[in-house]
Amino acid sequence: MSNIAIRAATEADLDTITEIYADAVTHGTASYELEPPGRVEMGTRFASLTGGGFPYLVAQKDGAVLGYAYAGPFRPRPAYRFIVEDSVYVAPDAKGQGVGLKLMQGLIAAAEAAGFRQIIAVIGDGHADSASVKLHEKLGFRHSGRLEGSGYKHERWLDTVFMQLSLNGGASVPPDPDSLPERKFRGLGN
Repeated sequence: MSNIAIRAATEADLDTITEIYADAVTHGTASYELEPPGRVEMGTRFASLTGGGFPYLVAQKDGAVLGYAYAGPFRPRPAYRFIVEDSVYVAPDAKGQGVGLKLMQGLIAAAEAAGFRQIIAVIGDGHADSASVKLHEKLGFRHSGRLEGSGYKHERWLDTVFMQLSLNGGASVPPDPDSLPERKFRGLGN
């Protein structure tokens, strides 16, 4: 795990990111997409997130991208601007090597530095033994809700689990006027 570097994702990483996500969509239940999006769509999503100043990271070892994570808007309404939703995906052959943990640690640090107050994990097929639930618990996320039977994929109903991590004082202190979400809200950019 010590040779794994976390860095900002670039457009050059999108082919591998697209492959990792395609595997997750095709074989997994973390994403409720049924058909994997292609490279063009993944590029559009990447540009939207990075253009909005949201963190988008990759884990790399010996020149190979092993996984990626990003934070994006939780909901489009402006009162939600201090909350981000995380996503983390690891290549099949890199699972169990601490890649997800390193990505999430980097993502949490980046979201905190930007001034966000909460990170929400929306975990598809979020049963107690799922790797994503365990990862988020390890990082201090608390359970904040469950939607039973909210997705149907691979011929079965899936629950969605919500987990939450407070940052920068959470809801206990007023918003920072210099934070990324507040600057964007006031039209001052990233």
